[in-house]
Amino acid sequence: MNIAELQEDSLLDRRQVAEALTASGYPISHNTLATKASRGGGPVYELWGRKPLYRWAAALAWAQSRLSPPAHSSAEHAERAA
Repeated sequence: MNIAELQEDSLLDRRQVAEALTASGYPISHNTLATKASRGGGPVYELWGRKPLYRWAAALAWAQSRLSPPAHSSAEHAERAA
């Protein structure tokens, strides 16, 4: 899959989302997405029948929202966590 060709409204199945996110630098497996879909905390999705479909823009925004703020050292991250 060429992620450069994905449009914001592209609908992807769980495996395609995992591949596209991983290729974009956010490594995740389709099994992790499935777990998050059942327990919560994952990207929003829609159902087409019983098949979950994710909009590319929403999945990418979810992955980006999980990034920490930039830091110059691990000490900075530790300070923020305290």
